[in-house]
Amino acid sequence: MSKLEAILSQEVEAEIRAILEGARKEAEGLLAEARAKAEALVSAREKAVKAAFQAALKRAESAGELLLSTARAQARGEVLDRVRAQVEEALSALPQDPRWPEILRKLAEEALSALPEPEALLAHPEDLPHLEPLARARGLELRPDPALRLGVRAVGRGGKTQVENSVLSRLARAWDALSAKVAQVLWG
Repeated sequence: MSKLEAILSQEVEAEIRAILEGARKEAEGLLAEARAKAEALVSAREKAVKAAFQAALKRAESAGELLLSTARAQARGEVLDRVRAQVEEALSALPQDPRWPEILRKLAEEALSALPEPEALLAHPEDLPHLEPLARARGLELRPDPALRLGVRAVGRGGKTQVENSVLSRLARAWDALSAKVAQVLWG
């Protein structure tokens, strides 16, 4: 090989090495750029997934708290319903209490006082004997009403006005305040 060929060959090899080195550096630059973009994309996706997870977790916690609150309210309502049923059951035993005639008389007097001109007093047939002295003293007709339990009904002149006063109707009117007190005692 001649010197010229050797020089040309060396120059060509040097040029090839320079091209290869440039290509290698360009490939490394492209690879580094691709890695950086991939890492940025992965990081962005990771942040998005974490944010979505936190939002889903917060929604699940809120739903759980709502479900728990609803269950508590339902359970409290059921307890208060049972308390009311027990109170009504206890009240249904009042006619066997020795104080029942006096309680019945007071209920009758309250009902009668609400009417300007009472003419009759109605009560359960079993309760009529307890009300006879009051009816006689006031000049009232005493009538049986088998459907009327734990109280009385006063009827005004001509039968146009009536006032019912029973233990259960009083409980119904007072239940909201009573149940609030029961709830306070039970749950603070």
